[in-house]
Amino acid sequence: MLQVTSISEQVGPAVVHVGRGRRRGSGFVVARDRVTVLTRSLGGDTVRVGIGGEELDGSVIAADLRAGLSLLGVPTGEISVPSWSADAPKLGDAVFALGDPGTGLRVTEGRVSAAALQIRSHTGRSLAAIEHTAPLPRGSGGGPLLDSTGAVVGINVLRGDPGFILGLAGSVAQQAIERMLSGTPQPARLGVAVAPPRVAMRLRAAVGLPEREGVLVRDVESGSAAARAGVRAGDLLVALGDVELDGIGRLHDALELASSATTTTLDVVRGVDQLRLELTLSEAAR
Repeated sequence: MLQVTSISEQVGPAVVHVGRGRRRGSGFVVARDRVTVLTRSLGGDTVRVGIGGEELDGSVIAADLRAGLSLLGVPTGEISVPSWSADAPKLGDAVFALGDPGTGLRVTEGRVSAAALQIRSHTGRSLAAIEHTAPLPRGSGGGPLLDSTGAVVGINVLRGDPGFILGLAGSVAQQAIERMLSGTPQPARLGVAVAPPRVAMRLRAAVGLPEREGVLVRDVESGSAAARAGVRAGDLLVALGDVELDGIGRLHDALELASSATTTTLDVVRGVDQLRLELTLSEAAR
């Protein structure tokens, strides 16, 4: 089993610092001249990146809204790329959390305290997560979480209860990063904010509407695919094309299978009336 000093030597050079002030964060090298960071650490399409003892300009070349990750282009020289673990960590496994809050590399050791959690992404999607006890200072979000062999098993994203850190599961993070590296287009984007299922049922019951499976729209983004199709706040989305929408997860799955610039139909229940709208989907933006 590797120790903190060994981890620091093996993977430490790949850890970077980005941004300043409230938007500061960490990241790490995922390919030659490519670094991944948390999107929330960025204030624009360019950012200063602390790497290899230098401050360099990095530019955003891709983003994955669902995972909350962005890919930066920045010279990485001969820095070795950390490997991904083929196995998910288990409860009680030793882990090492790395980050650079702007004051130099931090490496801490802890244990997996929960290995089967879910966190909510910016788009409302539930993502697999890991909870662990390796403490990190503010500004370390975006740094890698490693197993005892030095392989990446997650990306640190949130502070949980005192003494706990939440990390995006390695399987989710790796898939998002590989998609960005390959230039694969983002899934189609609808442009709505939705209510949780229980809230949707309660709201419909409060105004005397019958119970119905679907996804309740809380808000519609101006200029989005949904807005162009005529979707309104309060609409219940019940089908996208041939896919019946019995929940938020089903909507996300349908959008992932669709491609941008696809014209399809969207069935909505507005009050007691069911409408069929023509919908032209758009690609998710950064």
